[in-house]
Amino acid sequence: MTDFFPEIDTIPYAGPDTDNPLAFRWYDADRVVRGRTMRDHLRFAVCYWHSFNWDGFDIFGDGTLDRPWLDRSLDPIAAAERKMDVAFEFFAKLGTPFWCFHDFDIAPEGATFKESAANVDRLADRAAEHQQQTGVELLWGTAKLFANRRYMAGAATNPDPEVFAYAAGQVAHCMDVTHRLGGHNYVLWGGREGYDTLLNTDMARELDQLARFLHLAVEHKHRIGFQGTILIEPKPFEPTKHQYDYDSATVFGFLQRHGLEDEIKVNIEVNHATLSGHDFAHEIAVAANCGIFGSIDANAGDDRLGWDLDRFPVSVEAMSLGMLEILRAGGFTTGGLNFDCKLRRQSIARDDLFRAHIGGIDTMARALLVADALITDGELDRFRADRYAGWDGEFGQRLLAGELSFEALRERAESAAEPQPVSGRQEHLENLVNRYLVTAR
Repeated sequence: MTDFFPEIDTIPYAGPDTDNPLAFRWYDADRVVRGRTMRDHLRFAVCYWHSFNWDGFDIFGDGTLDRPWLDRSLDPIAAAERKMDVAFEFFAKLGTPFWCFHDFDIAPEGATFKESAANVDRLADRAAEHQQQTGVELLWGTAKLFANRRYMAGAATNPDPEVFAYAAGQVAHCMDVTHRLGGHNYVLWGGREGYDTLLNTDMARELDQLARFLHLAVEHKHRIGFQGTILIEPKPFEPTKHQYDYDSATVFGFLQRHGLEDEIKVNIEVNHATLSGHDFAHEIAVAANCGIFGSIDANAGDDRLGWDLDRFPVSVEAMSLGMLEILRAGGFTTGGLNFDCKLRRQSIARDDLFRAHIGGIDTMARALLVADALITDGELDRFRADRYAGWDGEFGQRLLAGELSFEALRERAESAAEPQPVSGRQEHLENLVNRYLVTAR
């Protein structure tokens, strides 16, 4: 264990009335909610990339954060080992049960594929030792198929089959590493699987390539005996003008078309849902209805800034509506809540990384309590059931069963009384949610 955070002890639960910024107010890991502990409901993970592999740079300025292992003058492997030691010190002191990584976040790329793979293997061995010592598990791993120049035109959708082959090899190796580390999932994020202009793009060809790549990934999963879930992370745009995995509905349609809907689920990012024009809760509901709900990247954007900000979640209201849909879907199985979040460039103190994660964890824990209270109260579910009660009656069931033709329905419309609209009571239901935002404990 390192001493990068020497003034920080293990973060305790201190209760809602504490004024200690380095303690949890709402996340009591052993508290039982709806038959499961908070730890098991929420399955928190810390992302390796933003927390330890990013120094705070943006397109207008150099990095601002204190990340000495990112100094380019250092030996790359020694720096990667130092970075990993610090990361696991953080995971252990924060008390989150999981972490997530890209292959070239934990290790530097080499001059050749073999050298790169050897670097990842070396750091994966170190990660295995840290996992054994701390008890922290791997929620998911993924290959970085978007940063290197070779992937400027995509990986699976690249016009050059040699790039496709390189990407396939990289995913195969990263999936092997994820399997070796006991990963619960493997994520495929198509960072550049899209297009900037149709002038140079054969969309039909690229979609066929993407389907072939996904089939290969599934085949490799079964070949190596990986028991985790393969996840796709939807995103509508950025860095490309249009991503092929735009949102959960788009992903499901693609999976269904290519016979993959029983093999692959989605990892939904809150900020990506916002960018696609949807609410977080909407994306979860769609995925759950389609049977592809898998995991969550818990973060937030900004209503006035239309790009991927990766802020830590602070809105209990927004997260409560998302947690409500997660509970309705039966909760997580192999998935969890990964904080795919960045500190702000001015948050330069070392303990800011703890304060940010503590706030995000408490936000999600409080959201869980609100969602539980809403379900326990039952008013939302009763109102929704009553609103659709006609479909549960004889006439509604005959309609759904296909027993009535348009001609029969026209005859009914001609003879029946005018249907009387019933209030949807949106404001009442919104007020109900607000009430539990205050009272749920």
